[in-house]
Amino acid sequence: MKAVRFHGERDLRYEDIPVPQVGKGQVKLRPSWVGICGSDLHEYLGGPNLCPTTPHPITGETVPLTFGHEFSGVVEEVGEGVTDYKPGDRVVVQPIIYDGTCGACKEGLHNCCWSNGFVGLSGWGGGLAEHIVVPTSTLYHLPDNVPLEIGALVEPLAVGWHAVKISPFKKGDAVLILGGGPIGISVILALKARGADKIIVSEISRRRQEFAKKFGAHYVIDPTTEDVVKRCRELCDGQGVHVVYDCAGVQAGLDQGVHATRARGTIVNIAIWEKACSIVPNDLTFKERKYMGVATYQIGDFEEVINAISSGSMKPHDMITQKIELTEVEEKGFKSLINDKDNQVKILVKVGGED
Repeated sequence: MKAVRFHGERDLRYEDIPVPQVGKGQVKLRPSWVGICGSDLHEYLGGPNLCPTTPHPITGETVPLTFGHEFSGVVEEVGEGVTDYKPGDRVVVQPIIYDGTCGACKEGLHNCCWSNGFVGLSGWGGGLAEHIVVPTSTLYHLPDNVPLEIGALVEPLAVGWHAVKISPFKKGDAVLILGGGPIGISVILALKARGADKIIVSEISRRRQEFAKKFGAHYVIDPTTEDVVKRCRELCDGQGVHVVYDCAGVQAGLDQGVHATRARGTIVNIAIWEKACSIVPNDLTFKERKYMGVATYQIGDFEEVINAISSGSMKPHDMITQKIELTEVEEKGFKSLINDKDNQVKILVKVGGED
């Protein structure tokens, strides 16, 4: 079968690999639509970082690996003991790989597993292939009114959903989102679904500023021309926002976000930082601000996002800015995200023939 495999920095190959065989408790899928994630792009530009170069503690695999962890698909075959899925079922894949035995897993925090990894980054195949075999624990049914292409958006939407859900945000709070890329937009959509009425976004790109407004931001600030801290205080009775969601991972943005946060407010880090950053503890201490990290999503988040889409309270379709074929992943996918980043939110790769 054909697959897009990551071999190393700027080395993606469209190549033949063996068709995986389904085992007990597993399901064989034909991926339908696959999103290209910022994590994939970081690996392509400067990796391997997340992708293992020594055997992963759970999968035992190393690069080269098949990419693709944001995807939907159709069940082709089920293994022994599988009763919840049948051929033809439309599903999405929750790609976290966890050991189930560490302290975090025993507390139900699979996203914080000490040995965790991801389908499409750590082994077990990936969505950018004609077939994949995964355990049933990764699968979620798609309702009939949710198209497969929208199913490929569930994973990034779940990141934003989880960040909002685990944060102290409550209806009526003012929030600042640092960065208007795919995860920033996912946070906007999650906040809108939860009734937020004062969403402020800080974003440099003019096009992404427009995207932020389109998806529901009430105020958009260009940090190159406006004072983010001053503007947030003006919009929030001189006190600043209740919650900041950092989706950018940029030192200047973090500095602004901390000072734009009111006393006893919270800064929530979602971004994956490419290098170390600095935090001045006194900036937190003297205003009793809190700084917290969030990691992807936990059990329950995928179902909640799927239900929000199905009910119409979350409408993510316009996040899709380009659709390409499996043979075009590097040229029209990764290189578009490098050279035309400002005009892209989510590029989807069509793998299967299903709509």
